[in-house]
Amino acid sequence: MTSAAPHQPILDKPFVLDLFAGPGGLDVAGYALDIPSLGIEWDRSACLTRYAAGLDTLHADVSAVRRDAFESLPPEINVLAGGPPCQTYSVAGHGAGRKALEEVKRYIRQLTKGDSDKEIDEALTALSDPRTAMVLEPLRYAIQATRSLNRENRPYDVIVLEQVPAVEALWEHYAEVLEGTGLPDGTKYKVVVDVLDTETYGVAQTRSRAVLIARREGLGEPSLPAPTHRAYEAREWNRRSAQTTPGVHQPTLDGDEATPMPENRQEQEKGDDLKPWRSMGDVLAEPVGTTHRGRETPFLVRSNYGSSGVPGRRGVRSDRQPATTVTGRISRFVVFQHLNEDIVYEGARFSTNESGMLQSFPPDYPWSGTAQAQQVGNAVPPLFGAHLLSAALGLPAPDPDVMRKPWLPATEEQRAKLRSHGCGAADTCTDKCPRPKDQVTAPSSARPRKKKASTEK
Repeated sequence: MTSAAPHQPILDKPFVLDLFAGPGGLDVAGYALDIPSLGIEWDRSACLTRYAAGLDTLHADVSAVRRDAFESLPPEINVLAGGPPCQTYSVAGHGAGRKALEEVKRYIRQLTKGDSDKEIDEALTALSDPRTAMVLEPLRYAIQATRSLNRENRPYDVIVLEQVPAVEALWEHYAEVLEGTGLPDGTKYKVVVDVLDTETYGVAQTRSRAVLIARREGLGEPSLPAPTHRAYEAREWNRRSAQTTPGVHQPTLDGDEATPMPENRQEQEKGDDLKPWRSMGDVLAEPVGTTHRGRETPFLVRSNYGSSGVPGRRGVRSDRQPATTVTGRISRFVVFQHLNEDIVYEGARFSTNESGMLQSFPPDYPWSGTAQAQQVGNAVPPLFGAHLLSAALGLPAPDPDVMRKPWLPATEEQRAKLRSHGCGAADTCTDKCPRPKDQVTAPSSARPRKKKASTEK
């Protein structure tokens, strides 16, 4: 259900707690909407990016903060948001979460019945992959808020969650218990759940996300954000390409001629007020900010996944199409520039800045630390996040151009202050920060490897 009703803010002073905050997707969205936020993030490099961007951050384990430091969180926080780790639920992962869906639903019921944290924690040790339990943390935070003396037992007013499409079934179960039995203290919510496509909100990539928006009873019916752009359909794109005027051709990577590309993409679309979906060329061709000088067009991009190990099957898109889903492998995507009508050559791969722009991060966003491509891929697209927050809070749809403005990084003084708050020291991590060696990884048994036949006699 999307809303076409007049916008009416439901909170005077929204303040977002962003769980599993990553490098700042939802926080950048909040900044664009003039909404303060506090992010909790485990990964050290993602925190370095957040400090450089000037985002308030706790370098901490979400579960540990809930157990040991919940009372230290600002009591004025009234919006709970986050995207729990998706590796075990993603179709690209080992699938431990998908196998455990029914088991996790049982834990949701136990939590809303009021079972003790100790009992729940002991039961969760039976999960094959501990990361699967992270999807329960938003619910555990919502319950903890109603038990917090610092908050005077005040529940969160709004909850906004997003994850890979495979988690839609869990969000539906969240909705069932939040609307039905409610939290242990009796608090109930009105909830909407659906799978949304980010290109329909102006993000220059095809990425589907399962989202949940909940409002505490008495704050009105929640609604999903209304799409602002048309959906991208690969088959429809190819069909229409073949119908356009001959002569507009792009060479393929194996030397064969590709289908003609339309001069005016989506020009046949009539009868709605939606904008055309945004292409990679829309986002990357023009100089923006101080570091992005613009990328030469036309170009072709070959992705690094979805090929079942066969390079020839890897997806290829042109600069006049949206990017495929931006993941941590975005730095491996091969970009081919046009030498002339019939020849292509391998050009520069996407920089971290360009990858972030495909995610709708502002130009000049100060990516820091290591594994920057992974940071980009793990993030919530900020423009999509801004649409989610706007719908949840009754605000007008955000202006997509707000994400095109260069980002002003934090000064050294500001960065030191943020890190002192988030890590405990101005220039380093401390004992209170998560240790990399403690980070939960998928068990090696999750995907058994085939043994090679022995050649020994």
